[in-house]
Formats: sequence, C-alpha cells, structure tokens
Amino acid sequence: MAESRKRKRPDDYFGDWKQREALAEGMIPLVGALAREKNVKTYVYGKSLVNQSVLDIMRTHRYVRQVEENELSEFETYPVIKELAGLNLGPAHIDVGRIAVNYFDRGQGQGLSVEEYVQQTVQDLVGATDKPVDQPVDVVLYGFGRIGRLVARILIDKTDGGAGLRLRAIVTRKGKAPNDLEKRASLLRRDSVHGAFNGTIRVDEERQSFVANGNEVRVIYADDPSTIDYTAYGINNAIVVDNTGVWRDEAGLSQHLRSKGVAKVILTAPGKGSLKNIVAGINNDIIEDSDTIISAASCTTNAIAPPLKCIDDQFGIKAGHVETVHAYTNDQNLIDNYHKAERRGRSAPLNMVITETGAAKAVGKVLPQLDGLLTGNAIRVPTPNVSMAILNLTLTQETTKEELNEFMRNMALHSPLRKQIDYSNSTEVVSSDFVGSRHACIYDAQATIVNGNQAVLYLWYDNEFGYSCQVHRILEQMAGIKYKTYPKEN
Repeated sequence: MAESRKRKRPDDYFGDWKQREALAEGMIPLVGALAREKNVKTYVYGKSLVNQSVLDIMRTHRYVRQVEENELSEFETYPVIKELAGLNLGPAHIDVGRIAVNYFDRGQGQGLSVEEYVQQTVQDLVGATDKPVDQPVDVVLYGFGRIGRLVARILIDKTDGGAGLRLRAIVTRKGKAPNDLEKRASLLRRDSVHGAFNGTIRVDEERQSFVANGNEVRVIYADDPSTIDYTAYGINNAIVVDNTGVWRDEAGLSQHLRSKGVAKVILTAPGKGSLKNIVAGINNDIIEDSDTIISAASCTTNAIAPPLKCIDDQFGIKAGHVETVHAYTNDQNLIDNYHKAERRGRSAPLNMVITETGAAKAVGKVLPQLDGLLTGNAIRVPTPNVSMAILNLTLTQETTKEELNEFMRNMALHSPLRKQIDYSNSTEVVSSDFVGSRHACIYDAQATIVNGNQAVLYLWYDNEFGYSCQVHRILEQMAGIKYKTYPKEN
C-alpha cells in the first residue's frame, strides 16, 4: 500500500469507531441485495462480506492492517460498495477491499473519482447477462458426519439467489432412535467446535426433510449407494459428495453412478488406484469435463501442497520431512479400547498418539516434481479441531527468514493461491484462533526458521472447515460454475 494511504490517528477514537460502525451497518443491506438479486458476492481481501454482522465486517477491515501493514477503512470501501449496488451488474465475485486499495494507490493519481474508478474496473460486467452456470446444479451428500455437515453449511450459506449449487438431499443409514430425522437436523443446528448454524432449521417429518434457510433437504436412508432413485425426489444430474470413506477407488465409488439421477462423484478422502487426487488451486486444471469420479485428497495434503508448490517454484526443494500435529478424529477412541491400528486404541483426549500419515506420499500425486522427496509422520493430540503441519525442508538455494516470509506474504495476498494460503504475523496466535478458517492453511511467519538452505515452516489448518471449503471449490468446478472476478488479475 502506498505510504500516502496511512491514516492519521483520530482525535476521538470513540467518535471514529461510531462513524465506521455506521458505515459497516450501511454495507449490510447493499451487500445482501448484491448477492441475492444480482448474484454478486463481495469480499475484502478474500474474506466474504455476505451474511456478516457489523462487527464481523469491521474485523475484516482490521485484518488488512496485519497483512498489508496499513489500514483499510470503512470510509474507503463503503463508496465502492455503494457504487456497485447502483450498477446493473452480472454475476461476479468482487473484492471491494482490493478495488479501494488500488484506487487510493493508483486511481486517485489518475484524477478519477471513486465512482468513476469503480465503473472503469467493472465496465465489462455492466449489463452482462452471462450466468456462472446455465441452471442450478443438484448436490447430494452421501454421509452426514463432520465433513458432510460442514459442506452442508457451506452450500446453504452460498445458496443466495439459488442459481448455483443446491443441496437437495443427504443419504445416511437409518438410526435406531425414533426421532432420527430430528437428531440429524440437530447435529447440523448445533456444533461443539464450529458453533451454531447461521440461520434457521425446521424439520418436516411428513416429507422426511429439513428446511435450512429456505433450502429443503430430503433425508434418504440407504445402505447401498447403487439402489437409490434420486429422480423420485426431483433430483437430476446430481453431484454426489461421498463423505463416508467406505469406498475409495473407482470401482467402489462407481456404485453411485448406477443410481438414477447421479452424474458425478467427489470423494472427501484420499483416492486409491488411478483415481485423480485433486487439491483446489494446485492441480484442479487436470479435471476434465469427462471425469465422473475424483478425490479431494486429504485435509493435510490440501494444507501442505500449496506452500510446497510456492517454495519449490521459488527456492527449489531437495528433500523434506512433514510432521503433522493433528487434532484427534472419530477414528480414535474416547477411552482405551481395541483398535486395529497401532497406538490408536489409546484414549484420544488423554494422549499424544504417534501414527502415520500418507500426506507426504500423496503430495507426489498432486505435485509430481516432489514425488519421493518427502517423508512424513503424524502425532494426534488432544484437541478436537485445527492441526499443524511442520515442513522441514532442504532447499536448492540459501535464503533468509525475512526473504522467505515476505515471499509467502505476497503469495497469500496477491497470487492465484490466496484462497488456499493465509498469512499470520502474530506472536500470540494459537490453534483455536483458526477455527472456521476458509483457507487450506495459514502460514505462521513468526515461527519460521531459516538457516542457509534449511527451512522449517509452520502451517496451521482447520482440518474440518478449511478442508470442506477446498471440497466446495472442487464441487463448483465439477459443476461447471465459474464466476468472473474483480479486480482482474494483472
């Protein structure tokens, strides 16, 4: 950011706060109308403004100060949003924070008003009628565990005008409780880690469905993925997201394709055999229209692949070791009990448990240039969510901590991987601070260690929600949904 943009200290902090609070409050109806009526999603440095509270919006503006080392004020973004709201725009994703910064760093020097600069930036979007997809795409969640429920929250949150992905059904086994449907809905409504569902949920026992923020989601009970007639529920050409992990190869997952109304399948676990393992932002370009089954890889592979690609492209990687400090999962036991895997039978909330991870090896499927260069191991620890990957890398050239951190900061802010990599420069953050992060990983700059060509990098990741966001990005691509983005990439 330009030095001239630095704001002076206000004479009255409280008065300044109230003015900015009023502006943030004024943004909410404008942002909502843009999303609902025009399918225009607004962001500030990648953080969505849709369905956010006044304080959420103000915190988002404050975030820019950490990563850009300069303030971004509601005084600067509000005029941008107001101008966008008055234009006849087609569907798009617009980062109003970046537009505001670009204006004050460049546009203002060109003698343009804010309104003129905004119009110039989105001029080819005015009057546009192109849709991100011809018609809404049906989605079915097969399995409704931790990842299934979080993907459901994301889909419902992003329904907006209903022109993109539509969650139509979940498939699960029938529970023994007589009020099974209510129990399923309750698990979506309340979450001990991620908090309450942002909206309303009602149960319709007669139609065997629940309605979340106006989205009716049918609940289908089945044990065999190949025998369901989805068309009987009005579901056609659906993408099934298999969250069970029971079937992980093409032969097993192809059972879904034998059901009426299914077009494609995404597995939320590492795929086996010849199945394509995809990490959004890294190798999603290999997805072809003809692909009917793909894997979204693992949460750890999604966390480490983006920074590994950046480091390898810039500095080169000779060899490395990945150690994951991973939150415990449902696969482990609450108290000591039999488990087929080594050590995992011991109580998860009471122990650190050394176990294996296939993430280091799996990186070779996503980044072939690193195949065979990385080893890996894992330690399960007594926290329910948010994990850390520690990359101990031998580089092909020497560097410094400052150079490496600045490079990664730039990647997190300005590269095509900014949805995958976030950046933290705080000395006080801990794992719980990253619950709900939508990024595949968060680079912890303060923890970086560099000694010549040896580098140790620390990456936080919400192994539940951040991974689910990566799954959603692949889901949009499989559905053929593509939004125009502004400001355009240079």
